[in-house]
Amino acid sequence: MAQIRFGTSGWRGILCEDFVLENVRTVTQAIADHLLDAGIGSRGMVVGNDSRFMGERFAREAATVLAGAEIPVFLCNRDTPTPVISFELLRLKAAGAINFTASHNPAEYNGIKFSPAWGGPALPETTEDIERRANAMLGEICYRSMPFEDALRQGRIREIDPRSYYCETLLDLIDFKAIADSGITVAVNPLYGTARGYLDALLLKAGVPLVTMNDHRDPYFGGFPPEPAQSYIEDFIQRVRAEGSVRLGLATDGDADRYGILDEDGTFIEPNYILALLYDYLLRVRGLGGAAARSVATSHFIDAVANFHGQEVYETPVGFKYIGEFIRDGKILIGGEESAGLTIAGHIPEKDGILACLLVAEMVAVEGRSLKSLLADLYRRVGEFHTSRTNVRLTPELEASLAGKLGDPPSHLRGRKIARLVAIDGVKFFFDDGCWMLFRKSGTEPVVRIYCEAGSAVQLQELSAAARDFVLK
Repeated sequence: MAQIRFGTSGWRGILCEDFVLENVRTVTQAIADHLLDAGIGSRGMVVGNDSRFMGERFAREAATVLAGAEIPVFLCNRDTPTPVISFELLRLKAAGAINFTASHNPAEYNGIKFSPAWGGPALPETTEDIERRANAMLGEICYRSMPFEDALRQGRIREIDPRSYYCETLLDLIDFKAIADSGITVAVNPLYGTARGYLDALLLKAGVPLVTMNDHRDPYFGGFPPEPAQSYIEDFIQRVRAEGSVRLGLATDGDADRYGILDEDGTFIEPNYILALLYDYLLRVRGLGGAAARSVATSHFIDAVANFHGQEVYETPVGFKYIGEFIRDGKILIGGEESAGLTIAGHIPEKDGILACLLVAEMVAVEGRSLKSLLADLYRRVGEFHTSRTNVRLTPELEASLAGKLGDPPSHLRGRKIARLVAIDGVKFFFDDGCWMLFRKSGTEPVVRIYCEAGSAVQLQELSAAARDFVLK
């Protein structure tokens, strides 16, 4: 029997293989035991799901296990965005939250994401304890579920609709009047996921003209992974290009914690650039102050913005939980990752694709310029940054040789001097000309992820080729 293993955003598995009802009950009981041993189970748990197959069924099963453990349950009454569940967890001061989601993974996956009481993704010491408990129970019936209707009647399970509370908070965080007054038309694509009735509804309520697509539930996500990356949203790109009035395209992933942004001509703007643009906007236009945090794999574009404005940047391992800690502790104004996670001070310590999309809409509306124009202006002020990410599949031989190379790296690579190394998460080479490359192995498959950054497109191409050769030769 496969062991339960939590990755950067929870435990995920393929439906009908390892992600089955029995394992879901076991992991839920492990979470319940974790909370009960901590003495906070009586504060209750928020339980929700995204728009995947069986989401409601898994959520109900988890609710009955928690009810049987005498932990009160606040059960979301429809598929719910990850950031909304995090918000509701904090609002209710609950002990934690279980969210059935596999985020941007393909349709055959589902997962359990556990959020502790502070509202961010669980840290390794928490997930390791839950893993240990769950794996010790695999193959045994160690839970005592309470029938769902009985739990409802006794008040151990309460069905909730968290939309209004979350949306009211976004009304305070976003200048919807500025968006509406600008007269821009916005295209919205929730990728058949949970942002339906959130991102579109907020903009419509403010009087913003909308063009929408893929705004109904489809557990197959149109045949693509529900990830708002350029390679999966060609239909959206073509729609924005075809609609002459659209100034901005906003997309979210399946559970609405990630974002994808299109300029008025359909150009996809990388999350690395969006993060830097928004940080500059918050500092320069809104007049806010504060440091930023980014993962080790994220562009240093935001570092250049911080330096320009006299601010600090914190570098973290990959995983939004580490950025969430800085938000929780009030240490930063904005935090983000190259994989399209972002949040700001005064909001949840969890990535929020809905918030990110609305911040971009506000920025475009207030600035009155296209994203490419804003990006060109920022380049003029702080310098150019060009990034790439590629995956290289590893044979056992390549994996062994790469470990040796990273353990004893050369002093030069294709004529570039390696000035220093950083080993926060993977191994990152910094070169004396300011370029860098990061080698980071996947925790779930035989793949090394290669991240590169340079000051020009030509330099980036050379750097990416050198990094790939370093792995393969």
